Amino acid sequence: MNYYEVGRIINTHGIKGEVKLTITTDFAAERFQKGVRLYIEDQKEQPIEVKLQTIRRQKQFYLLGFSGYDSISQVENFKGRKLMVAQEDQQKLSVGNYYYRQIVGLDVWDEKNNQLGVVKEILNFGANDIWVVERPHKKDLLLPAIQDVIKKVDLENGKIEIELLDGLDV
Repeated sequence: MNYYEVGRIINTHGIKGEVKLTITTDFAAERFQKGVRLYIEDQKEQPIEVKLQTIRRQKQFYLLGFSGYDSISQVENFKGRKLMVAQEDQQKLSVGNYYYRQIVGLDVWDEKNNQLGVVKEILNFGANDIWVVERPHKKDLLLPAIQDVIKKVDLENGKIEIELLDGLDV
């Protein structure tokens, strides 16, 4: 089974078994609900299945409590680990929307059919994502993930077609 990160446990919170989480998913409201099944990364074995019992927001973080984990000593070793969702539990996306894992690694081509590089990571700054394209012998190209720039995403062929607007390639 494949698992995908939805957050990272950065610390414990209080003495009743809660953990403090940074979010790495666009679907926090759906992902973090009471009774939802998630998995905690375990380097030695299969991920540890947990069920959400409590969910609270604290600034940009979430405070989560898991069923059966009622003390700080039970969750202390979760610090620094990924909180994940199973592939089977991922939501279906609408047409034109993609998971980061689907975009990272795709080849990027411009409107003149020149290969520019490969998407190496995606940054999220709020208004829209920025796709970071690694190019041989050049600085990384930062592409805003907007319709004016991203013309076509072809997952089958591993290719993204873009229009390189003035000022993007500096």
